[in-house]
Amino acid sequence: MNIADSSKASENYARTTDEVATSLTSFAPKASESVRRFQPRLLPTLAAALLLPLLIAAGNWQWNKASAKRALQQQLDSRGAESAVQISTTLADPQALRYRRIVAQGYYEPQYQVLIDNRTLHEKAGFHVVTPLRIEGSELRLLVNRGWIPANAEHREVPQVKTPTGKVEIAGTAVVPGAYFFTLGTDHSSRTTDWQSVWQNLDLHRYVNSAPFPIQPIVIELDAQSSAGGFAREWRRPDERLLSHLSYAFQWWGMAATTVVLWLVLNFRKVR
Repeated sequence: MNIADSSKASENYARTTDEVATSLTSFAPKASESVRRFQPRLLPTLAAALLLPLLIAAGNWQWNKASAKRALQQQLDSRGAESAVQISTTLADPQALRYRRIVAQGYYEPQYQVLIDNRTLHEKAGFHVVTPLRIEGSELRLLVNRGWIPANAEHREVPQVKTPTGKVEIAGTAVVPGAYFFTLGTDHSSRTTDWQSVWQNLDLHRYVNSAPFPIQPIVIELDAQSSAGGFAREWRRPDERLLSHLSYAFQWWGMAATTVVLWLVLNFRKVR
């Protein structure tokens, strides 16, 4: 290589070095430009810390309700396929009989009947008729939900309920009523015919304390095919509204995810 070529190469290298330096400089932030940095702020952080556990807990609650309903439905489907059980003349274990098909013979006692208020069927208001059955050969009674009847035009008027006399044979599904920790308003205790009254909910504990006889700790939902004095019988499935609970769960969790995104956005601040 001669001196001229060496000089030319040096010139080209210097030019290339200057171009690279210029290019790198163009990517570097200028002193007057702002840069976003993550700097958590107090109020958004406190709000997120407060909301997130509540939103997640609400979603978990709805999910657990759906899971519980699914489990009950599976139990109903499983036990409903088993052979019917003759009700015992001694007190039974309610959990062992839940959703089992039950048969029994005995005599209705309408003087101790209750109507459960605020029950709807096809968007019509009405009552469920719950009548005790004195089990044949025993002093035990078995509560039988005979189905739905419509309310009168004047809702305060107690509907007339016909009840078979003499011995009857009932067949239905055993359910365990829920416990009601409080009742809105008051039951219309003045609306009675003999012992019959209108209750807001079927509170088994209340019934045991009110009735002058022992009862089995279950309620029988009378089969739709039974001829033992039944009314409209379209019983609710345990998994009713299961999809709604799942939908609510995902909505709550979606709100939790949105809260996290908003917290991140609000805490990226411009700095110079």
